[in-house]
Amino acid sequence: MMTASNKVLDLDDDIVVDARYVSRLTRDTLALILAGGQGSRLHELTHWRAKPALYFGGKFRIIDFPLSNCINSGVRRMGVLTQYKAHSLIRHLVQGWSGFRGGTNEFVEILPASQRVGGEWYRGTADAVYQNLDIIRTHAPRLVLILSGDHIYKMDYGPLLAAHVEKLADMTVSCIEVPIEEAAGALGVMTVDEDGRVIAFDEKPENPTPLPGRDDVCLASMGNYVFNTEFLYEQVIKDADTPGTQHDFGRNIIPAIIDKYRIFAYPFRDTQTGGQAYWRDVGTLGAFWLANMELVAVEPPLNLYDKDWPIFTHQRQAPPAKFVFDDKDRRGEAIQSMVSGGCVVSGAHVENSLLFSYTQVEPYSFVSESVVLPDVRIGERCRIHRAIIDRGSIIEDGTVIGENHDDDRARGFRVTDEGLTLVTPNLLGQDLHFTR
Repeated sequence: MMTASNKVLDLDDDIVVDARYVSRLTRDTLALILAGGQGSRLHELTHWRAKPALYFGGKFRIIDFPLSNCINSGVRRMGVLTQYKAHSLIRHLVQGWSGFRGGTNEFVEILPASQRVGGEWYRGTADAVYQNLDIIRTHAPRLVLILSGDHIYKMDYGPLLAAHVEKLADMTVSCIEVPIEEAAGALGVMTVDEDGRVIAFDEKPENPTPLPGRDDVCLASMGNYVFNTEFLYEQVIKDADTPGTQHDFGRNIIPAIIDKYRIFAYPFRDTQTGGQAYWRDVGTLGAFWLANMELVAVEPPLNLYDKDWPIFTHQRQAPPAKFVFDDKDRRGEAIQSMVSGGCVVSGAHVENSLLFSYTQVEPYSFVSESVVLPDVRIGERCRIHRAIIDRGSIIEDGTVIGENHDDDRARGFRVTDEGLTLVTPNLLGQDLHFTR
């Protein structure tokens, strides 16, 4: 990561760029964060919120990660494109990300689907950009950085922008090595030549093309793209005028341009080790649970304690977490867990779990290997194991979750193939949302 204005960054064997040059590039870049996705594979967790608004890591929202990456990278002009059930996302952005000073040319703009062009809602990722071309033009960026709003990672975008310019690319696609089984049907997969130029791109193939000599790994798109601005205008307009297109960068635009233009891959690597960098697609209940659970390890793969690369967010003003009672059979404690502000663990045992803000665990209860979102009350003498408990759920005294999956299903809870139990207020018969 870049920390000093005169530091030299090694992007690859051929590119060495001064950090001041990178700084000029970041200032001349507009970031567009695609945050309109439904996240249907998360089932009830996204019935009332967009996927980027989903809670993560004890106190954050998923959208905080690409936004924080922009801030830490020096990209201070950001637009967030919203659509599906965006209220909680917009509220979070207003409360936590509206603190930029006026007149500094730094901003976070919210760009909701508003039928700006043609009377249509956003019909795909490329169409979302197309419908906001008038706004993009007013900012007159040299480069446009398009980011997925629903992944967990820490990335310095400065070297990515510099690599794009130095290679004289029209478009650059950030990529990461992932196991074949993870990419199948879920991620865009590319093939590159020895110079890193993209020569093939398949969006969410069922049988991804593996890397040469490595049958178990493929090169997957992170959903992050750098465009020369005029080239972006040209391609999204062409796509808008093409009949039968899905108006998607991965499905339509990239496959159509790789033979005609300079499209390069940018491998996302750990800047310290040169190895595989941390990146998680939390698009399924299993992936969401696992990424959260990784954080409670003694040495988690994602370091949230890095003072040089903080993750910013909006958070309620909450008192410190509290642990009360010290009787032999009624001791408030949390072992190898993350417990956020406002939580009260009252004579209960919590282990290998995350408790988000203002969660209350009553006496004699036991919580293990679980992700508990904000404002949850777990009553007395409950046993919760390998569960995801959604915000606002009230778990009645004596409830057992996660020990017998047949019982969980009989009560209407969702049980995943990984043996996780999802509990939401609606599944408990507790209505937090009313449509009429």
